Amino acid sequence: MSRVLLTVVGILVIIVGIVAASSLFTVHQTQQALVLQFGEPKRVVKDPGLHAKLPFIQNAVYFDSRVLDYAPPAEEIITADQKRFVVDTYARFRIVDPLRFYQATGTEESFRSRLSNYLTSSLRRVIGNRSFASVLSEERADIMREIQELVNVETAGFGIEVIDVRIRRADLPEANAQAIYSRMQSEREREAREFRAQGAELAQRIRSRAERERTVLLAEAQREAQGLRGQGDADAIRIYADAFGQDPDFFAFYRSMEAYRNALGPEGTTLVLSPSNDFFRFLGNVPTASGPDLPRTDDQGAAGGDAQSPAAPALPGSDGAQPPAAPR
Repeated sequence: MSRVLLTVVGILVIIVGIVAASSLFTVHQTQQALVLQFGEPKRVVKDPGLHAKLPFIQNAVYFDSRVLDYAPPAEEIITADQKRFVVDTYARFRIVDPLRFYQATGTEESFRSRLSNYLTSSLRRVIGNRSFASVLSEERADIMREIQELVNVETAGFGIEVIDVRIRRADLPEANAQAIYSRMQSEREREAREFRAQGAELAQRIRSRAERERTVLLAEAQREAQGLRGQGDADAIRIYADAFGQDPDFFAFYRSMEAYRNALGPEGTTLVLSPSNDFFRFLGNVPTASGPDLPRTDDQGAAGGDAQSPAAPALPGSDGAQPPAAPR
């Protein structure tokens, strides 16, 4: 009897456990649940924790309450200026109404495929009215915001909210990239040649102006130097003329001494001239060192008696005194 009772109690415990397990469900803090009865939605549970439902006839379907990401495949878009480029985008959305979302799509996977179509059509519609340069400029933020607004309008009946749409990359197609890069390089090289030509023209203009100013300055300086040099030469000639005009014989003697010094210098110059040449006119009457006509000093005169020796001929222009120093 006791064994049968224990068996019955065990069976009852198992049945109660099964009923409790089918009538209770847990909602995580990152989830929200939709309770269905024979496939018909009954209620939405958004609060996390332990909740109850009718066993066996009701079941819970869970949806993520966090922000979800979706990255569709890259699309080739034609801009308003007929430029082709590949756009890679992604979207971030959140399920705000699980009941409407379940009724419209059923599952999250089916909604992602439909979201790809909406995102691509909005992308083509917005970028098709913009130029290629605007996509790469500061207008890119406005383009992304406009795409987000269009996607929100088209997905308004799905119980979701598109939080953000971003363009990650905007690249040229592989078939056109090399041609466009070559054209861009040619344009940059042309602009560089123009800038170099303008710089060379400006440099030549500056050099020409500097050369002209240099020539003018040198000409003025040379003219002033020639004037000063001429004035100095005139003053020198006047001074020499005044000085030598007082004694022409001394001037001739001084000029001859200058000629002797320049012609008979220490370089060992050899001259073959006649002794009667006018060049030696001031040397012809100079007594030799061993000749009898050397003038005697007072001591020699006193020692030699009263014999008088002929005096050395006086140089022209001298009066027995030392010649004056030549003017400098």
